[in-house]
Amino acid sequence: MSQHASRRLTIRRLGRIDYADGVELQKALVQRRQAGEIDDTLLFVEHPPVITLGVKTRGNLANVRADAGALAAQGVTVHDTGRGGDVTFHGPGQLVGYPIVDLKPDRQDVHRYVRDLEEVLIRTAADFGIEAGRIKGYSGAWVGDRKLAAIGVRISRWVTSHGFALNVTTDLSGFDLIVPCGITDRGVTSLSALLGRDVMMADVERSVVAHFAAVFDRDVFDA
Repeated sequence: MSQHASRRLTIRRLGRIDYADGVELQKALVQRRQAGEIDDTLLFVEHPPVITLGVKTRGNLANVRADAGALAAQGVTVHDTGRGGDVTFHGPGQLVGYPIVDLKPDRQDVHRYVRDLEEVLIRTAADFGIEAGRIKGYSGAWVGDRKLAAIGVRISRWVTSHGFALNVTTDLSGFDLIVPCGITDRGVTSLSALLGRDVMMADVERSVVAHFAAVFDRDVFDA
């Protein structure tokens, strides 16, 4: 693959898929990216209601407030993941982005990668008139003391997977089932909650793509 080709970013919009299917797809794409068979890829998905546990909490349900019966009644599943971070909630109305990006040769810095994802999300919020920022010691994009977007990543031989979850029109009551990211003294919010109106997912996707391409210096191609 030529150096120029490696700057390409393919966008794939997969709609609503089960969390486990998303994980399996990412594993396959990471292997193909490591082998140089595909370009950098950004997957956009939505998930049915699901609680995911990061490597900090693997198998530990201490930060899941609801019991198994309550989760089952609401159709919420629980999955261990291979990403960093603690517990989080995914559900409809949330834009989940899974970048499958080779950070070699010039971006081999995990902290920089997370900061760059935050920058994409902060710029996206700004497009909707929302001033988001960072909170020292925590990842993600924040508006005041409320988390607008969560980040949890996995990096294997410098190829990324997992990524970010941006609350667009998410039913925020789903976060009541957990202690989001293990943080007890801060809340969550969404673009729609902040703006007092519905926001179109397609508009948010376009914004994320534009800022991802700018921050990561990629040329965008739609699959």
